[in-house]
Amino acid sequence: MFRPVVRKTPARSALAMLELIFHATVRSIRRSHGNAVIGLLLNIMQTVIMVVVFYVMFDLLGLRGNAIRGDFLLYVMSGIFMFMTHTKVVGAVVGSDGPTSAMMKHSPMNPIIAIAAAALSSLYIQILSAGVVLFIYHAAFTPITIFDPVGTMAMLFLAWGTGLAVGMVFKSAMPWQPELIGILSTLYQRANMIASGKMFVANAMPTYILAYFDWNPLFHIIDQSRGFIFLNYNPHYSSISYAVTVMIICILIGLMGEFYTRKHASSSWGAKR
Repeated sequence: MFRPVVRKTPARSALAMLELIFHATVRSIRRSHGNAVIGLLLNIMQTVIMVVVFYVMFDLLGLRGNAIRGDFLLYVMSGIFMFMTHTKVVGAVVGSDGPTSAMMKHSPMNPIIAIAAAALSSLYIQILSAGVVLFIYHAAFTPITIFDPVGTMAMLFLAWGTGLAVGMVFKSAMPWQPELIGILSTLYQRANMIASGKMFVANAMPTYILAYFDWNPLFHIIDQSRGFIFLNYNPHYSSISYAVTVMIICILIGLMGEFYTRKHASSSWGAKR
């Protein structure tokens, strides 16, 4: 009834938004599973299963000779960690609350905060999962050495950033054609199993095959990350600037589409879905 008048300054508004993003991120993390520890263990198991599957596949197909000189399992994990970080955040952003969601009826909430929360929760889970898997491998099996840890983490954040950007493009178009955009986003995530190039080394690929992968920013990120992880690999056919450019363009397109969609949002969209 009676409330004290609080003067809103830019700093106070920014802190309020950060607090809201924090609470929304915690909610997004716990939404995947009621028990946060079990949710993390499930994600770790998914990562381990994918590493084992690709390790066995490389071994059976005789592709180990095409890998980079160094720890072969670390080579496999480098591609899988980047791939999972990228695709998981795409799915998290596409599945976040939209402009017609019930959460948007609460005045401080808006779709941008929901997107930020979904993206940050995905990043938190992937970094924690990758750290646990690497620690177990390092402590229980064989010690590993990463040539440039800072550069490797930068590539992981870039994989997350490009996934966030692509997810925002899909998210902004989702209310207009939910079935079609849902199929396209799933197709993009599944296609990256091959199109990301995590099974190949760009320096060893023929030019005519390289053209099929060169469009994908995740392909550039994975190849560049291996240059930071392994001392004996220097990527020549990939570019960090290309991935950064694609990320910036997709974020701008996603933001414009999101603001336009929010302006024309209708409650009937939620009923249709």
